[in-house]
Amino acid sequence: MFDYENFKSKIFSIQPENFQTYALEVFVYQYLHNPTYQIYCQHLGKSPDNVHSLQDIPFLPIEFFKTHQVMTGKWKSEKVFMSSGTTGMQRSEHHVRDLGFYHKIAQVTFERLYGALQSIEIMALLPSYLEQGDSSLISMVDHFMSQAHPASAYYLGDHTSLQKAITSSERKKLLIGVTYALLDMADALSLSADNLIVMETGGMKGRRKEMIRTELHEVLMKNFAVEHIHSEYGMTELTSQAYAMGGQFAFPPWARALVRDINDPFSFLPVGRTGGLNIVDLANINSCAFVETKDLGLESKTGHFEVLGRFDNSDIRGCNLLV
Repeated sequence: MFDYENFKSKIFSIQPENFQTYALEVFVYQYLHNPTYQIYCQHLGKSPDNVHSLQDIPFLPIEFFKTHQVMTGKWKSEKVFMSSGTTGMQRSEHHVRDLGFYHKIAQVTFERLYGALQSIEIMALLPSYLEQGDSSLISMVDHFMSQAHPASAYYLGDHTSLQKAITSSERKKLLIGVTYALLDMADALSLSADNLIVMETGGMKGRRKEMIRTELHEVLMKNFAVEHIHSEYGMTELTSQAYAMGGQFAFPPWARALVRDINDPFSFLPVGRTGGLNIVDLANINSCAFVETKDLGLESKTGHFEVLGRFDNSDIRGCNLLV
């Protein structure tokens, strides 16, 4: 029998060599206790009887989070995250059973790469997320700020105050922002500061012309006088995040990106080939750990991945950089 509480503690010990074992264990649990996922698997003729490897596991199309309650087991939601979107657009919902677990996953993932939050001052440029509410990104940043240096704050278009905060101390600083807000600031200011990490979360939201990632990073590197632009890859429907330090994205050990053939969504492509991104996020134990996204990307030999754009017929989503 699957032990939910035990799995929450074991997730941090997952490694590449036991990833498939845990993934198959989670698949059986979610097949048995997630009605939406079970019905989808049955339509594909998939069950624990004939799923024996990671590549055999069905991935639930991300659109189901707009039309169904994707929940494993019976419990009361502590929080419901909603995707960003334009007026009239149907928004995805991700029901969260344990907000503390969500925050722990986010903090452990971040601190593995960037060090203890308590030593970092966070400056957030996330205006559209604050306006819409119910954002997983805002919930994550709120938690980060509660653990970080007390000077951490949100900034809403006040470039002068933000410039002062960036240049006023020598401590380590993280400027995290939606893409269009970072570009607005880059247009308004040109500054240089020590110990500054600039991190884009993607998202033009129709406010500016779309740019390829390399062009965007060149503009930001020049105006913020930094050697690299960092990126965060996350979405409402996931619990885990991936980060890129100027290059390819990397998930923590309990999550992984697979690349599917765009012409045959049930087959997977080798390293270096562009296709649709499927995400295995074992921290999604209470919803669905196997999500078929609308992002295009490729996997590298190191196991990291690139995000190259989105399918033409997919909605604009705030947490991803469009190309």
